[in-house]
Amino acid sequence: MLSARLEVALECGLVAWPDTGRIAVIAPGEDADLSTLPKDRTDVIQRHFPAHARLKGQGFTTLTALTGPYVASLLVMPRAKAEARQSFARAMAATDGPVIVDGMKTDGVDSFYRDIRKRGEVSEALSKAHGKLFVVTGGDFSDWLDMNGVAPAGSFSADGPDPGSEALVAVLPPRLSGRVIDLGAGWGYLSDAILTREDVTHVDLVEADHIALGAATSRITDERAAFHWADARDFRPAKPADHVVTNPPFHQGRRTEPELGQACIRASAAMLTPSGTLWLVANRHLPYERVLEDTFKEVSQLDGPAAYKLFRAKRPKSRNRKG
Repeated sequence: MLSARLEVALECGLVAWPDTGRIAVIAPGEDADLSTLPKDRTDVIQRHFPAHARLKGQGFTTLTALTGPYVASLLVMPRAKAEARQSFARAMAATDGPVIVDGMKTDGVDSFYRDIRKRGEVSEALSKAHGKLFVVTGGDFSDWLDMNGVAPAGSFSADGPDPGSEALVAVLPPRLSGRVIDLGAGWGYLSDAILTREDVTHVDLVEADHIALGAATSRITDERAAFHWADARDFRPAKPADHVVTNPPFHQGRRTEPELGQACIRASAAMLTPSGTLWLVANRHLPYERVLEDTFKEVSQLDGPAAYKLFRAKRPKSRNRKG
């Protein structure tokens, strides 16, 4: 855990927070223990809305991007290699002092440490609690800023459309109409398809990843589109929607958590008109049938690829609708 490694690093002198100047903490989880940092001069950089909101509630200054210059930075290494490289290179560019990297072995911190040692000035690694922490004081990593794909590294399906989303687009009716919510919109693939329907009057793109939403905002210029950085489980539209279209998340880090998708189904019902429809795609193994039947009056499974389940759920039950 970050707190365990960071505490030892401070005790042994591997890490020492400067007495003055701003410090950046990049991509900590919402449950990260940041109590050893000077809160009044620490910027927490978090692109994911739930963690951003939780850390802001703890009294930290929360941002979505580095502003610099910083006297020190702490990067909590993300799972995706390309995202880790980009985040680290940005931290090096924005920091005049040391950049501290903390990561789990299951997220590839061992190979990341080896890669940095080949080209930078780096301390010995502190190993504890199935992870490593080390300090980088120099090196040129500017080439790690390069980005390929349709969305920034670390975004869902950054290299191109997800096959599940493609399957969902294939079953959407050509005459889809009215107000639509793209729940968990990512970089906007589903919304692109929705906005080809002339009878659609409005699309709310709801996405918790600020950087992915920024990519969608850059790509989609249709005046019918509105963009919301929000937790899909808590979002409520200005007006009830006729349709919700979603490929909901079901991972928290490496853990499969179908409760995330189930919560999105319940939230969808609260966003819809009494006659509204939810269009949903899910990996074959995910247990969504019961919550769909508990939440909607009519549930149909549609034909699609064997790896996925496609659902059309109509008419949310009144107890699931709010406001």
